[in-house]
Amino acid sequence: MASDRLKLPEQVVQPVEAPSELPPDDGFAAELRGFGPLGILAILFILLTGNISLDGVMLPVGALLTLTWMRLSRTPWHEIGYARPRSWIGAVVVGVAFGVAFKFLMKALVMPLLGADPVNHAYHYLAGNKAALPAAVWMMFAAGFGEETVYRGYMFERLGKLVGSGALAKGAIVLLTSAWFGVGHYASQGLAGAEQAMLVGLVYGAIYASTHRIFMLMCAHTAFDLTALAMIYWNLESRVAHLVFR
Repeated sequence: MASDRLKLPEQVVQPVEAPSELPPDDGFAAELRGFGPLGILAILFILLTGNISLDGVMLPVGALLTLTWMRLSRTPWHEIGYARPRSWIGAVVVGVAFGVAFKFLMKALVMPLLGADPVNHAYHYLAGNKAALPAAVWMMFAAGFGEETVYRGYMFERLGKLVGSGALAKGAIVLLTSAWFGVGHYASQGLAGAEQAMLVGLVYGAIYASTHRIFMLMCAHTAFDLTALAMIYWNLESRVAHLVFR
């Protein structure tokens, strides 16, 4: 009979309490992603380190620190534009073609309008200098990887967290990163180098703001610098600079 059945005590399910504190690793990652003392220290360390020359060989230390920060802060790679392009081959072809054409445009038209000296005196020692050529070629590749990682990928991510991702915010980020990119080239290349870097930063920054992919820009940046190196090495700077304005 139903009344004779053994009644089992009701089971009370106790709620599982969430941990009151994040594990140490998560707390450290959150501090790196934030804008407290540790987060600001990381930003300054990365931006002020940049590229370092060691025995004539340039090392993209700032970019390597950025990648370290990404891992320690547990930030997804796509946040700094490290996303798979729609086509690897297409990204390389478009990037190289754009970089070469952009350098010729800057050298033959834009920089002469700004009154720049046709010769880049900071790197004129590379003209016909076979001994320095391997290190110079490496420097161009390191700059393409390192500067795009820091000035486009990392700075866009950090500033985006501060000011947002709207059209106005993106425009402000493009301007700020371009200005900083120009300042970073002033010490080694003077006013003309800073002007060119700022304009390049505006163009690359606008592309990155619309695509949020960095691989094509790395190819374009490297091709731009290799084209500049070729002009210097074969002593073609003045000839190219006077293609339009003689």
